[in-house]
Amino acid sequence: MTARRILRLSGPETEEFLQGLITNDIGKLGDGLIYTALLTPQGKFIADFFLARDGAEVLLDVAEALAEDLVKRLNMYKLRAKVTISPTDLHLQRGTGPAPAGALPDPRHPDLGWRAYSEAAESDDDSDWDAIRVAHCIPETGIELTPDSYILEAGFEALNGVDFRKGCYVGQEVTARMKHKTELRKGLRRVRVEGSAPVGTAITADGKPAGMLYTQSGGHGIAYLRLDRATGAMQAGEARVSLI
Repeated sequence: MTARRILRLSGPETEEFLQGLITNDIGKLGDGLIYTALLTPQGKFIADFFLARDGAEVLLDVAEALAEDLVKRLNMYKLRAKVTISPTDLHLQRGTGPAPAGALPDPRHPDLGWRAYSEAAESDDDSDWDAIRVAHCIPETGIELTPDSYILEAGFEALNGVDFRKGCYVGQEVTARMKHKTELRKGLRRVRVEGSAPVGTAITADGKPAGMLYTQSGGHGIAYLRLDRATGAMQAGEARVSLI
C-alpha cells in the first residue's frame, strides 16, 4: 500500500480556509469522506487527498510523498487564518470486505471499499487494488497523477473529486473552462493490452506519439491518450494497445 500521512487541521476557520483552496465542496464533510485536490493557479495537479470530519477538526489523508510539499503550500495560503496544521499518530486502514466501526466509504467508487483511521498499524486487506483501479480507470498518485496532470483529464469528475457549483478555489477558472468551453482532447482511458510493458511506456499510433501506458492488470490498463490518435491499434513497447 502506498504510504500515507494523516494530518489534523483545527481552528475556527478551518473549513472556510479549505473551501477557498480545494476542488470539492467542504460542505460534503457531513456526508462522509471527501476526495479532492489542490491545484496550481494554472489548474495543474499538486496533490490529491481525502478529508474526514473528526469532531470539530478535519483529518487530511495524503500520500506520504506529497505530504511535505502540501503542508508547505497550505501554510503559505494560511496567512492569518485561524487554522493549525499538525501531525497525528493515526494510520490508514482500508479494505473491500466488511467495514469496521468508524470506517467510511471511499467516495471515488463503491468497489474501492472503505477507509478508516486509528492508531493501529497501517493495513489493508488482500484486495487487488490495481485490478480495481484499472477496471474503473481510477488514477493513483505518482503513477497516473503527476504534476503535469489536469484533473478533468484524470477523471476527477467521475471520481466525485470536483464540484462545479461550489465557487472559487485555486485553479478553478482553468478547470471550469475545460469543463464548459472546450472538448477534452487528452485524458485517461481504459485500454486492452496484449503483452506487457513497463509503467510509463510511450504509446504510438502509426508511428506517431499517442500517449503513455500506466497501470496494467488482467489484460487491461490505464493509459493517458491523445484521443484523436487513439482510434485504432497502438503500440506500447512490445505490447499492442487498443481503446476499450
